[in-house]
Amino acid sequence: MNWTHYRFRSLWPLPAPPATVYGVLERPEEYPRWWRQVREVEARGGVHGVIRIRSLLPYDMTITAREVRRDPRAGVLEIAMSGDIEGWARWTVTPAGTGCLARYDQVVDVNKPLLRRFAVPGRPVFRANHWLMMRAGRRGLLAYLGRLSEAV
Repeated sequence: MNWTHYRFRSLWPLPAPPATVYGVLERPEEYPRWWRQVREVEARGGVHGVIRIRSLLPYDMTITAREVRRDPRAGVLEIAMSGDIEGWARWTVTPAGTGCLARYDQVVDVNKPLLRRFAVPGRPVFRANHWLMMRAGRRGLLAYLGRLSEAV
């Protein structure tokens, strides 16, 4: 088993139309406004950017992201990532009841030396850290969507 390889999936049921949620998710430079673990997003021309994240554990991760797919009709946003982690991440937003479901899939290998060093004993903690970050992201997005609907 490769202890530095991770597959994640998060499902976020949201009480907003798919187009609204997609519209928020397609603007990563605004993620720090509603997702406190996304500390900084720096656009670097067109389809590239640098993202700095930090969840509960006391370390930052810096990722260079490159847009691979942007398909509003299918509700898909996908990036390739390099830096402290290497792999890909994808949002898929689909209708669900009166709202939508935002599905987040990520497949990555860890490059950050600290995380590689503690790959075996730290794996459950790293997975929990990711889960906490995603839970906070959903809560932040719910609050942000609420503010958007109040402004309308």
